[in-house]
Amino acid sequence: MKRIAITVAMLLAITAANAEIYQWKDKNGKTVISDKPPTENVTEQRITNDGSTAGAAATPKTAADREMEFRKRQKESQDKAEKDQKEQAAAAEKEESCASARRYLATLESGERVALRDEKGERYFLDDAQRAQEISKANRAVQANCSK
Repeated sequence: MKRIAITVAMLLAITAANAEIYQWKDKNGKTVISDKPPTENVTEQRITNDGSTAGAAATPKTAADREMEFRKRQKESQDKAEKDQKEQAAAAEKEESCASARRYLATLESGERVALRDEKGERYFLDDAQRAQEISKANRAVQANCSK
């Protein structure tokens, strides 16, 4: 009884392995897909193998292989998340630097008195030449931090 079952299974597998799928357009322009070749004359025909032989030849992946692939995908996902987080932090820092440079430039261009501290920690007010230098520096800082 087992022999008969095995023989029938093998015959079915061989038949399925050799199965071809035919696709053509009939005289009305309708696409027809069948396992039998067209009976009428057609101008456009495509024959494809259903891939049963390729599937039978490929060995199924073991649990260890699937686990390794899962861990690899998980690691890639984690790396991408970390990279995105670093990029967001860098963008936020650059945006803050831009805003700070624009505020400083606006203060310098407003004409009000601006005081800075020297190396000794003593406060001094900017004269016109120093203000022009600081405006030039602030413009460069805006260009460097606010470029998009």
